[in-house]
Amino acid sequence: LLLLDEPTAGLSPKFMAQIFAIVRDINALGVSILMVEQNAKQALGLAHRAYVLAMGQNRYSDSGANLLADPAVAKMFLGG
Repeated sequence: LLLLDEPTAGLSPKFMAQIFAIVRDINALGVSILMVEQNAKQALGLAHRAYVLAMGQNRYSDSGANLLADPAVAKMFLGG
Protein backbone atom coordinates (compact mmCIF):
# COMPACT_ATOMS: atom_id res chain seq x y z
CA LEU A 1 0.00 0.00 0.00
CA LEU A 2 1.36 3.39 -1.01
CA LEU A 3 -0.05 6.43 0.81
CA LEU A 4 0.26 9.80 -0.96
CA ASP A 5 -0.78 13.16 0.49
CA GLU A 6 -0.91 15.91 -2.15
CA PRO A 7 1.98 14.51 -4.22
CA THR A 8 1.66 17.26 -6.86
CA ALA A 9 1.20 20.27 -4.56
CA GLY A 10 3.22 23.22 -5.82
CA LEU A 11 4.55 21.45 -8.91
CA SER A 12 4.52 22.73 -12.47
CA PRO A 13 2.17 20.99 -14.94
CA LYS A 14 5.16 19.17 -16.46
CA PHE A 15 6.20 17.66 -13.13
CA MET A 16 2.58 16.97 -12.17
CA ALA A 17 2.23 14.84 -15.30
CA GLN A 18 5.42 12.98 -14.41
CA ILE A 19 4.20 12.26 -10.88
CA PHE A 20 0.86 10.94 -12.15
CA ALA A 21 2.67 8.76 -14.70
CA ILE A 22 4.85 7.30 -11.94
CA VAL A 23 1.79 6.66 -9.76
CA ARG A 24 0.11 4.91 -12.70
CA ASP A 25 3.22 2.76 -13.26
CA ILE A 26 3.43 1.79 -9.58
CA ASN A 27 -0.25 0.83 -9.58
CA ALA A 28 0.27 -1.28 -12.72
CA LEU A 29 2.77 -3.33 -10.71
CA GLY A 30 -0.09 -4.33 -8.41
CA VAL A 31 0.50 -1.82 -5.63
CA SER A 32 -2.64 -0.36 -4.06
CA ILE A 33 -2.54 3.42 -3.72
CA LEU A 34 -4.46 5.73 -1.41
CA MET A 35 -4.02 9.31 -2.58
CA VAL A 36 -5.35 12.62 -1.31
CA GLU A 37 -5.13 15.14 -4.14
CA GLN A 38 -6.65 18.55 -4.86
CA ASN A 39 -6.10 18.19 -8.60
CA ALA A 40 -9.43 16.40 -8.95
CA LYS A 41 -9.46 15.94 -12.73
CA GLN A 42 -6.07 14.23 -12.77
CA ALA A 43 -6.75 12.15 -9.67
CA LEU A 44 -10.18 11.00 -10.88
CA GLY A 45 -8.70 10.14 -14.26
CA LEU A 46 -6.27 7.82 -12.51
CA ALA A 47 -8.57 6.34 -9.85
CA HIS A 48 -10.19 2.93 -10.00
CA ARG A 49 -12.30 4.00 -7.01
CA ALA A 50 -12.70 7.58 -5.81
CA TYR A 51 -14.30 9.48 -2.97
CA VAL A 52 -15.03 13.19 -3.20
CA LEU A 53 -15.04 14.88 0.19
CA ALA A 54 -16.43 18.28 1.13
CA MET A 55 -16.55 19.78 4.59
CA GLY A 56 -15.16 16.54 6.00
CA GLN A 57 -17.97 14.41 4.57
CA ASN A 58 -18.10 11.94 1.72
CA ARG A 59 -20.23 13.58 -0.98
CA TYR A 60 -19.66 11.13 -3.83
CA SER A 61 -18.10 7.71 -4.31
CA ASP A 62 -17.80 5.78 -7.55
CA SER A 63 -15.21 4.92 -10.15
CA GLY A 64 -13.03 7.85 -11.15
CA ALA A 65 -14.41 7.73 -14.70
CA ASN A 66 -18.01 7.87 -13.49
CA LEU A 67 -17.28 10.79 -11.19
CA LEU A 68 -15.56 12.68 -14.01
CA ALA A 69 -18.68 12.20 -16.15
CA ASP A 70 -21.12 13.18 -13.38
CA PRO A 71 -22.53 16.69 -14.06
CA ALA A 72 -23.09 17.36 -10.35
CA VAL A 73 -19.48 16.53 -9.52
CA ALA A 74 -18.26 18.63 -12.44
CA LYS A 75 -20.31 21.62 -11.35
CA MET A 76 -19.31 21.45 -7.68
CA PHE A 77 -15.70 20.31 -7.83
CA LEU A 78 -14.29 20.48 -11.35
CA GLY A 79 -15.21 23.99 -12.43
CA GLY A 80 -17.73 22.72 -14.96
